[in-house]
Amino acid sequence: LELEVRVSVSEKQLKDLKTENTELEVRLVASEKLLEDLKTENTVLSFRLNETDDSLQQFINTNSDELKVAFSAGLTDSGSVGPFDQETTLIFSKTITNIGQAYNQTAGVFTAPVRGLYFFSFTAADYLEGYMGLYLYRNNQPIIFNLDLNDHGGYASTSNGVALQLEEGDAVRLSLPASYRLYDDSRNFSVFSGFLLFPL
Repeated sequence: LELEVRVSVSEKQLKDLKTENTELEVRLVASEKLLEDLKTENTVLSFRLNETDDSLQQFINTNSDELKVAFSAGLTDSGSVGPFDQETTLIFSKTITNIGQAYNQTAGVFTAPVRGLYFFSFTAADYLEGYMGLYLYRNNQPIIFNLDLNDHGGYASTSNGVALQLEEGDAVRLSLPASYRLYDDSRNFSVFSGFLLFPL
């Protein structure tokens, strides 16, 4: 009887082990399938990533010259500029930076090489009593007018900045109103700057 009980127990244990093995085999097959699916997915993702890298590099190579546009220029080393009898385009003749060569230091005009969003800023100064100020133009359209009355003498300055959407060939310049005056010297009190934020 004892032997029969032991045999019965062994058979039950064997059956339980078979059941457990079957469950483990099912889990193993499922894990192997999941692993294979992950390998396939990784292969697809790796291929897509390589395609994206290639496209990005091609875009950078194609547009690298267009994307690098920036300039800064000082007004003059000669001291006072103005006043003039009529409004006058300011010639910022001291080029500090001119990446892309879009700023013409002889004419004082920035010409957009590509359609895009650009940012421009300026600082202008004077040290004598009187009005100081300037316009920022896009083509022939005034966009900004900065004005300050220096009623105490001594150095005074005015600054501003603006983001502009430009078409290829659009021109941006600064202009001094009639009877106004600015000052600059080797210390660059008056500076005009701009750069391309991104093409459109």
